[in-house]
Amino acid sequence: MSFFEKVFRFGLIAIGLILQAIIVRNLFLFFTANFVWIEIVLRLLSMIVVINIINNSRHLSADMLWILLIILFPIPGTALFLLLGANLITSKTFRELIKSTADSKKYYVQDETVLKELEEMATQMKGDFHYLSKTEGYPIYRNSDFDYYPLGDIGYPVMLEEMKKAKKFIFLEYFTIEKGNLWEGMHTILKEKVAQGLDVRVMYDDMGTIHSLPTSYANMLESEGIKCVRYNKINPFLGAVMNHRDHRKIMVIDGTVAFSGGMNLADEYINQKMVFGHWKDNVIRVKGEAVWSYTVLFLTNWNAIRKTDDDYTVFKVDSVTQHTDGYISPYGETPFDGENTGQNVYMNILNRANEYVYICTPYLIIDTELENALILAAKRGVDVRIITPGIPDKKIVWNITRSFYRNLIDGGVKIYEYTPGFIHGKVFVSDDIVATVGTINLDYRSLYLHFENGTYLYGSKKVLDVRDDMLDTISKSHQVQKGEIKNGLLRRLFIGVVKLFAPLL
Repeated sequence: MSFFEKVFRFGLIAIGLILQAIIVRNLFLFFTANFVWIEIVLRLLSMIVVINIINNSRHLSADMLWILLIILFPIPGTALFLLLGANLITSKTFRELIKSTADSKKYYVQDETVLKELEEMATQMKGDFHYLSKTEGYPIYRNSDFDYYPLGDIGYPVMLEEMKKAKKFIFLEYFTIEKGNLWEGMHTILKEKVAQGLDVRVMYDDMGTIHSLPTSYANMLESEGIKCVRYNKINPFLGAVMNHRDHRKIMVIDGTVAFSGGMNLADEYINQKMVFGHWKDNVIRVKGEAVWSYTVLFLTNWNAIRKTDDDYTVFKVDSVTQHTDGYISPYGETPFDGENTGQNVYMNILNRANEYVYICTPYLIIDTELENALILAAKRGVDVRIITPGIPDKKIVWNITRSFYRNLIDGGVKIYEYTPGFIHGKVFVSDDIVATVGTINLDYRSLYLHFENGTYLYGSKKVLDVRDDMLDTISKSHQVQKGEIKNGLLRRLFIGVVKLFAPLL
């Protein structure tokens, strides 16, 4: 480059810097001169945002955080809400999730004979069946059976045996996968099945595995012939999308067997690694027609990220009739459909209970609607019991959980803390006839933000297996008494502030 060319280039740069300085100066002068008017406009915008939140809120207790932030700090509060709370920032992932969820609805087909039979037989539960099938579109199945395993330690060997029997495909969708004995046992089988020509797919949440798997792990599985999706890859510039994680736990084998429950794929879930005492979890195995709903749930999220299937029915099989005395309805929770499916299923069970409702949850961070439903059920004479961890995995979340105890106990709800360790199951069981087992915690993230799934069970004698597990767990737990909940002024203030930010935890 010649001397004159260098002078010319540096001259252009200098001119550019001068122009930028002039623009910045003029903008500063403009905002300084018009600060009052700009502040008024921004405050009006903030009030419009607050009114819009109130008018459109599905869970006002959770949205109270945004309302308070915007009122106290109009400009940064509004900006933070638009970034994280309003779902205004879209991405290809976001749009494809909405589209895939809507498109999948055509694959759920209700046998009207089953629904009519149920509505005539169980008039008290008629509304529950109508809600799941007609409103949410998740069929209720008759020719299906289930087995409930009260610990991951017990369910895991059954999962391995079923995987070994696979002839066509194995689909896995889990929030957390961690290298260890549990995953190695499954991974070995998956590699064997790929070698046999089976369609093997693994989908795990990128946030759920941030500390347990390297970012290259999906590529490693692909090199082995295992199709893999890192669900919703972490991107700090897409806060709204990042807020919605895939918390589901689903395994589908050949379209004839499915597993779900609370268990992730890591050694603590089968007590081969003890970090928080004994890990109390569960696994549910489903056989028969109901497996189809698990298949569709998996394929819905898979094809939102990686389009491989134009027609899901190629994975549907003519199910062998199962000898069963009850009904099953696998269902999903998605943050994009305007429905709080998981909470509504829980609320329906509470509202229709006559004798008892036993609940198992690792976290108890609930809004006033669910809190009042629990208390109202207890005041109606229903024996409402909630089991929470005795040893927490997250101390601050445990303190928030315990902050709900006083009101619940005052309202007649019994609280038990699992003395041996950590509770991770998410279970409701009521009146020896209805239960739901799944992934949905009693916290804001599970109820409102994440992709989740559950299995609604009705009428089978095997519901008693769920009940007996709850009673056995209660027998190993400490019942919390009102006098044990003693919070000083400073602690109450601290917990109050932390509860306000609970939707972000």
